[in-house]
Amino acid sequence: MLEIVLLAMVAAFLGLRLYSVLGRRAEHEEESVPQRFESEDKPAGIVRPAQATPVVPARPVELEGVMPAVERGIREIAAADSRFNLAQFLEGARGAYQMVLEAFWNGDRETLRELCDDDVYAGFVAAIEAREAAGETLDNTLIRIEETRIHSASLDGRMARIAVLFVADIAAVTRDKDGNVIAGSLDDAIESRDVWTFSRNTSARDPNWLLDETDEG
Repeated sequence: MLEIVLLAMVAAFLGLRLYSVLGRRAEHEEESVPQRFESEDKPAGIVRPAQATPVVPARPVELEGVMPAVERGIREIAAADSRFNLAQFLEGARGAYQMVLEAFWNGDRETLRELCDDDVYAGFVAAIEAREAAGETLDNTLIRIEETRIHSASLDGRMARIAVLFVADIAAVTRDKDGNVIAGSLDDAIESRDVWTFSRNTSARDPNWLLDETDEG
């Protein structure tokens, strides 16, 4: 008899423990779980939709002070090519300016072929050949690039064209076949103002721009 009473007491104790656990769990499962975007002062189960904030593209620093037509052209190019970044383009243009100048001065046709379109390349090569025929060499040095600024920008179909004004100090010397200086001076740098136009098909996989026009600024 004593064993039966003890077993009944144990069963009652276990029953109370199970209720304390499962009963409370059930009560919590009936409560609504607050949603991620709920406000604390709104009833559970009512979701306040996230408000979409219009994203206004930041105006690049490089566009400060440019004409509206230039800014419009840049924005059209950026809309046509999601990879376009104006700051990176200008950095690349500065590098291309130096590389093209040095390649022309040194008669490096291979580098010019990589960076220029057919017409500009042909013009550079013709000048190099004329210089070589005369037995002349250029001993030029790019001292510094003082300014790099967008001069114009346009999108014609898928073809983007951006003209850049470069203001640079260059020490220029021309030597004859014997190495004698026949023009210029390495001691006096002159200011050069060039407007170079770069182009790229925005639908092409190749991200590189080519120099397709040169002019004096």
